[in-house]
Order: sequence, then structure tokens, then C-alpha cells
Amino acid sequence: MSKECAMCGKKPQTGHLVSHSNIKTKRRFLPNLQSVRHQLPNGEVRRISVCTRCIRSGAVIKPVAAKKA
Repeated sequence: MSKECAMCGKKPQTGHLVSHSNIKTKRRFLPNLQSVRHQLPNGEVRRISVCTRCIRSGAVIKPVAAKKA
């Protein structure tokens, strides 16, 4: 599973981890990805990996849950 948002394409970024003595080492900032069920325009339901900003903004259309008898 790649660490990339299926909606906006957000990927890991690089930066520095700075210690108390100001020594800088490389680190990665990973996007907050969640696996959610998404309903495509043709009605197909698929599980995709999206960032929480896309979920919160409404870019992900969640399928309607089926009623249990």
C-alpha cells in the first residue's frame, strides 16, 4: 500500500528531526491516511486510502449502509 492519498495525491514529505543540542537528522512526515469505503459515480463501492482532510471536506462519498432485516 503506497502512502499516497487516492483523492488529492498527498505524499510523504521530508524534513529534519531537531534534537535538544540542535543536531538535525532526516525524517519523514507521513500523511494521515485512513482506509475507507468509497462509492464511485457508477455505483461501485471500493476501499481506498485517503487522507483525513479529504474525508472531512466531503471529497469521499460514503456508501449508504444496507438495512438489516
